[in-house]
Amino acid sequence: MYLDRVLGWFSVDMGIDLGTCNTLVCVRGEGIVLNEPSVVAVRKGTNQVLNNGQAVGWMAKEMLGKTPGSITAVRPLKDGVISDFEITEAMLKYFIQKVNGRTKIFGPRVVISVPSGITAVEKRAVFTSAERAGARQIYLVEEPVAAAIGAGLPFTEPTASMIVDIGGGTTEVAIMSLADIAVCESIRVAGDDFDEAVINHMKKTYNMMIGEQTAERIKIEIGSASPLGEEKTLEVRGRDMISGLPRKVVVTSEEIREALQEPVGSIIEAVTRTLERAEPELAADLVDNGIMMAGGGSLLRGIDVVIQNATGLEVRIADDPLTCVARGTATYLENIEDWKGTLENDMEA
Repeated sequence: MYLDRVLGWFSVDMGIDLGTCNTLVCVRGEGIVLNEPSVVAVRKGTNQVLNNGQAVGWMAKEMLGKTPGSITAVRPLKDGVISDFEITEAMLKYFIQKVNGRTKIFGPRVVISVPSGITAVEKRAVFTSAERAGARQIYLVEEPVAAAIGAGLPFTEPTASMIVDIGGGTTEVAIMSLADIAVCESIRVAGDDFDEAVINHMKKTYNMMIGEQTAERIKIEIGSASPLGEEKTLEVRGRDMISGLPRKVVVTSEEIREALQEPVGSIIEAVTRTLERAEPELAADLVDNGIMMAGGGSLLRGIDVVIQNATGLEVRIADDPLTCVARGTATYLENIEDWKGTLENDMEA
């Protein structure tokens, strides 16, 4: 304990939300200090990061879909887990060094959030990547736990707290009580699937190819899960699949909502399945406590309304849902000595 305090003077303690779309870093006492896309630009056919290892995050995201033949912009995490070990290590190293700074002598203590449904091998990959990226001490915490802490839910108390965390690669649904998960489900349907549904809709309806960034813009600007008070339209530019030439079309919020029905439906089914597996006393608590939503996917217009209609429970969206998990990891690290003994499935490695 004393050694950790001494080492803390020469390093920082950080919580990391290692997400499929974005990586956020929260430092104790400072809040969110880094929020960048989980994207790395490398030379094609190699794992060599461009710009002396600096083509990471926002710089790399700007290259998505626009790179020449010699460069590839890679998202090294897929469905919430590492799909490219070496590139993830390079990305983590860049982010850790950026936050830890040149003045710190020792590597930081870090808490990294991981999906509740990943395997032991996938957990080991995260741990090893962080270790090789320079972390001194590493803890892995399940995303629903971090999201619940970040959202301010009373998950350590003897009452049910329910969280629905819709990220980029996974949706985590969990009912918690007494600082542990009672029932949970992790599905690999989330924000990326919303984007993919939009891309497929543009192909089928307009014979138009659009990129990931355009699909994300459509989702953010006119996407919804339930009818809007005033429906919207958006001009979309892409490549005609027949002529091969650039063109533009106008799409409506109604058709995008229709396109999003399948992934939204999968999330609703995961929520209802989790509720059906809850103990009667926990289910009874949720009548009063309701459901809390976190993650970037919870910002899709009306998704709280459709979940509320499907479950009959009050659904609330957390304050600043994008940063819930990152803030939760930092709070977990602050109370690590208390919660290490309380959380049965603590992931210290």
